[in-house]
Amino acid sequence: MVHTYSMNGLNIAIDGNSGGIHILDNAAFDLLIQCKDHFVYDQAAILQDKYSVEDIRESWEEINSLKEKGLLFSPEIEQTYAINDASLDNGVKALCLHVAHDCNLRCEYCFASKGNYSMANKLMPLEVAIKSVDFLINKSGQRKNVEIDFFGGEPLLNFDVVKKTVEYGRKVEVRTGKKFHFTITTNGMLLDDDAISYINENMDNVVISLDGRRKVHDAIRYDAAGKGSYEKILNSAMQLVRERGNKSYFIRGTFTSRNLDFHKDVFHLADLGFGEISMEPVVGAGEDFHIRKEHIPTILSEYERLAYAYIKRIKSGKPFRFYHFNINVYNGPCLYKRVTACGAGTEYFAVTPEGELYPCHHLVGLHEFKAGDLNTGIINDSLRASFRESNIFTKEECRKCWAKLFCSGGCHANAYYTNGNIMKPDKLVCEMQRKRVECAIMIEACRVLENQNYKE
Repeated sequence: MVHTYSMNGLNIAIDGNSGGIHILDNAAFDLLIQCKDHFVYDQAAILQDKYSVEDIRESWEEINSLKEKGLLFSPEIEQTYAINDASLDNGVKALCLHVAHDCNLRCEYCFASKGNYSMANKLMPLEVAIKSVDFLINKSGQRKNVEIDFFGGEPLLNFDVVKKTVEYGRKVEVRTGKKFHFTITTNGMLLDDDAISYINENMDNVVISLDGRRKVHDAIRYDAAGKGSYEKILNSAMQLVRERGNKSYFIRGTFTSRNLDFHKDVFHLADLGFGEISMEPVVGAGEDFHIRKEHIPTILSEYERLAYAYIKRIKSGKPFRFYHFNINVYNGPCLYKRVTACGAGTEYFAVTPEGELYPCHHLVGLHEFKAGDLNTGIINDSLRASFRESNIFTKEECRKCWAKLFCSGGCHANAYYTNGNIMKPDKLVCEMQRKRVECAIMIEACRVLENQNYKE
């Protein structure tokens, strides 16, 4: 399974089964396209009018060498090899604490039904948060590092519980030898000096929602009175990042059908000084702002436009990191993670204010996805088994896809909302993801070639 494409003057080949990436000259690239998945030298004859016999033979030897090394035309990885050892129950790694099923914004595209997940508005009591910490410790097995993400709705509506949970977690660290990594995801509306100081001191990562240009953001992210939130969030986010130093953060935007020119929003955020940016397509269907099939060609072109501008930005000495272009082709995720993705329903769970457990924050409130609660533990064994069995080998569409080792099968929740089945990825999202992978690899190839030219 070999994928070939040309972008930004580079000929690139990706071996889908090994993850091998190759930059080829024109002769080798054309030969590879001609041979497709059956590499036989006789097939090169059709190229004799375009290249010399010597060029063809050199290209054939180059490709054949890669084939013999298992870096092109490689066989499919055996499932037992990829997940046998890691499929053992290593314990729960992370919990997403829904400390607030309520929100102070009324964003049109909110997957959480304006913050309450179509449930009653409620803040998580401290006892539930404390019990969540104990649950994570007790279910984390031999793991030393565990994670808690404070989520909502808007978690700063319940900030006192957030702070007391962190305080309790630090005490548990001393007693157990575990290490907590805390993250908070916020819309930024309630960030003040004290909140910023606390978050920067105690949170290993922080995610702030900001969609880019003022007109784009305010048109869809507004409060109950219909007032846009751009100015307040921007000022608070800039202060937080300015005072945060080298600690991790993300400015997370969402693009819709109303701003298919989203590269302008990405660079608007970069021009404001933000160095860690993501821009995600809106999830869902049925509203005018949702991404539809007819939007995909424009979106794919937009990713390429973003990639070219991204390279220029790096060369100008003003780099930033765009989440979907951050593929590490050298020391990326282990094979197990490449096969099984995020760990939802197996090592990652969301906790509601009532203490109910769901496999993912996107699936909270759907009764069929309730895994248990903090009192009973995870009792829906069939649900957990279905998530454990969902990987790039068991998803037919993924198994045939060249990008599977870079995508890991995509989002379970998105697959469910689109196709009613966590095993059937959203085809539109897959198209976008494949283009992002192509762009990311092209960008890294440019970096490599630039470094080589500099050294020479």
